[in-house]
Amino acid sequence: MAVSPSRRSPTRRRISRISRIPRTGAVCLALASTALAAAPALASDTTSADRSGSGATKPTVVLVHGAFADASGWNGVIERLQHHGYNVVAPANPLRSLSGDSAYIASVLKSIDGPIVLAGHSYGGAVITEAAAGNPNVKALIYISAFMPDKGENLGALSAKFTGSELQPALRPVPYTDGTTTGSDLYIKAASFHAVFAADLAEAQTKVMAVAQRPIAAACFEQAATKAAWRDIPSWFVVAKNDKAIAPDLERFEAKRAKSRTIELNSSHVAMMSHPEKVTKVLREAASDTKRVASKSGERSSLADTGSRGDALAGLGGLAGAALLAGAALVVNGRRRRGARD
Repeated sequence: MAVSPSRRSPTRRRISRISRIPRTGAVCLALASTALAAAPALASDTTSADRSGSGATKPTVVLVHGAFADASGWNGVIERLQHHGYNVVAPANPLRSLSGDSAYIASVLKSIDGPIVLAGHSYGGAVITEAAAGNPNVKALIYISAFMPDKGENLGALSAKFTGSELQPALRPVPYTDGTTTGSDLYIKAASFHAVFAADLAEAQTKVMAVAQRPIAAACFEQAATKAAWRDIPSWFVVAKNDKAIAPDLERFEAKRAKSRTIELNSSHVAMMSHPEKVTKVLREAASDTKRVASKSGERSSLADTGSRGDALAGLGGLAGAALLAGAALVVNGRRRRGARD
């Protein structure tokens, strides 16, 4: 004989009620597990080429200009670095003597707290080679179509190692005195400036640059370097394949000798002006590598639980916690209802 629903035993009714309750709780527990499992994956998505996501401190980027120019040559790079959240310093290079210029830039570096990525263009490369020596905050050196002398080398002799530069015949010496010192300033002749210095920029632009160029004392090419920071600090090198101021083969020689990470651009001498995006990318990669090395050496990782990564983890943790509590509450309420009916 069939049993009607009203006549089902109390035991069967309890089993039916109990079997329904955990299903909802199980869903909540499953959601919690999913949220916790997703946390690391979502957190890893916040990293980028220059680790610029969280609240981690980026290195300060210092940009040193070379001869026949000023810091405005870095403008395109500065704008891009600032867009990516970097503090940037572009000091005026005195262009009076290698020893004096290096001492001045070294004093600028000492005024900066935290890690530094230091870049030099042209003669600025020789300056950073000395200025960075002995400064533990300088984590990377970047040479942009630059001189990169070793200890005991002067730039005149270094230039003579390779052919390809058209700078020497384009120079115009002008006697100068500052009241205590006399010497010769070197300018690039206006008629040669575009072809020798910046052939891939518009001529209208280079005409202005030729008029506003800052001369370099001839003594800068005669002094021997006394330090070579690239022997102790990781370096990057941007070779300008169409450079007429510094021979591209000299740039390759310097980069190979220093074991620099090297890229070559179809650029004139002013690669940072004609290819600011690519030069900025090299600087960001150097900055990112600096932070990875710092992390491996035991310093605070750039992936600290701050900023967007921390928010993601906190949000997911809250979701998981809520799901767990909801599941627990359903189970407790089910037990209470079961007790009341029994």
